[in-house]
Amino acid sequence: MALLLHIDTATSYAGVCISRDQDVIAIRESAEQKNHAAFLQPAIEQMLQETGIVMQDLDAVSVAAGPGSYTGLRVGLASAKGICYAAGKPLIPVNTLQIIAAAAMHSPEAAGREEQLLYCPMIDARRMEVFAAVYNHLLEEVVPPAAFILNNESFSSLLAEKQVLFSGDGHFKFKEISGSSNAIFTDITHSVRNLALIAGNRFGLQQFADLAYSEPFYIKEFFDPAAR
Repeated sequence: MALLLHIDTATSYAGVCISRDQDVIAIRESAEQKNHAAFLQPAIEQMLQETGIVMQDLDAVSVAAGPGSYTGLRVGLASAKGICYAAGKPLIPVNTLQIIAAAAMHSPEAAGREEQLLYCPMIDARRMEVFAAVYNHLLEEVVPPAAFILNNESFSSLLAEKQVLFSGDGHFKFKEISGSSNAIFTDITHSVRNLALIAGNRFGLQQFADLAYSEPFYIKEFFDPAAR
């Protein structure tokens, strides 16, 4: 049975959980963005004490690797790599946009037609800019992650052919300016549980990162949502 630790501090939300064969057995969450560093280690220690698990029991550690907050990404990846080095465990980095897209697939707006939609998670990057990507229902890239300056023609070629479900804290900007009937919007928020499901699948496929060379996926050199 795979026993995994999951860490997500990439956005204003922070969450950690432990899963056994993709079933979450302990979880801690925080919405205090400026306290991610203070939240993380005590939360992990509390979960280990609660479950009686020690680091050596883990099979791997997953982390939301970006894009997102520069500071949050550094906090999450540094902690994940430290645990992996200390316990001799593999690392599973997951793109933050994939995690947000996975949450959108479980939204009321997607219910019953998950395979028919495309999914466009958006992370607010100040002004009219977002970090975004487009995925199908298998979380395969249709449009790779990038920084986008939004206008009313954004994603027009996709929207001309298919319905796209927009999510994440950056989708509100596009909702205000998009006039496409194929643009659908959901307010559902992601959690570390979504990371756990993706990482569990990747563990089964032995999709691990090179621990020494793993870095946050910033897209841009620096992003701090507190500086808006």
